[in-house]
Amino acid sequence: MKIYAWNVNGIRAVHNKKLFLPFIEKHKPDILGLGETKAKQDQSEVDLPDYKEFWNSAEKPGYSGTAIFSKVEPLEVEHGLPKSIIDKYKVTGDIYGDPNKEGRVIAAEYDKFFYVVVYTPNAKDDLSRVPLRHKHWDPAFLAYAKQLEKKKPVVFSGDLNVAHTEDDLARPKENDGKKGFTKEEREGFQNFLDGGFVDTFRMFTKGNGYYSWWTHWANARARNIGWRIDYILVSKSLKSKVKSAQIHADVMGSDHCPVSIELDI
Repeated sequence: MKIYAWNVNGIRAVHNKKLFLPFIEKHKPDILGLGETKAKQDQSEVDLPDYKEFWNSAEKPGYSGTAIFSKVEPLEVEHGLPKSIIDKYKVTGDIYGDPNKEGRVIAAEYDKFFYVVVYTPNAKDDLSRVPLRHKHWDPAFLAYAKQLEKKKPVVFSGDLNVAHTEDDLARPKENDGKKGFTKEEREGFQNFLDGGFVDTFRMFTKGNGYYSWWTHWANARARNIGWRIDYILVSKSLKSKVKSAQIHADVMGSDHCPVSIELDI
């Protein structure tokens, strides 16, 4: 089973560039998790007869949002974090809005696992959303993943808006302490690993130079001055089932590229 995740930075934009359908035709994902769809389902002109579509769009037009396109019919789909977890971890709004109304999480249950797409809030240039990330969002999302895991193994993917280690961005020294590379955000990611989830890409590939996002400035993508902030993590019990994990830096259309795993399940 091929599972892909892609922050498309606007599904309508990628489709209008005539780059979305060629990606589907070439890679043929069995399950595709999308981040930053920036649209509601009825605004998308993408038509994929082989896929069932499940959307969690932001209330704010043209903003955020997640979706799952699946060849396999899920048993059930859940939109957003459960209220019990939102309340426990006090995941509430701030000056930028309410992350619970931004379509940031969607989960599909399959026979043998859950698949969850997450689009983690950005810390902002002034780091004003780091407290939301560190004290509320990251702990809440980990608790949600662990809650699902009590029933069956979990695969979760998406733009987590953090580079975990110095190998995960081209210029770690210049970016130390800046958004996406603060100790709080990195700790949040480490907590996923300490909680029993596995960073699939690092099962197969070590070292730097492997990135999934590049700024539009200074020809960064062509020069590969990037960040690895898009991930697929799996429950430890699925580790032996992961046969490959890749970053598809050649796929254009967004400032992010897709990441994927092949799961023998």
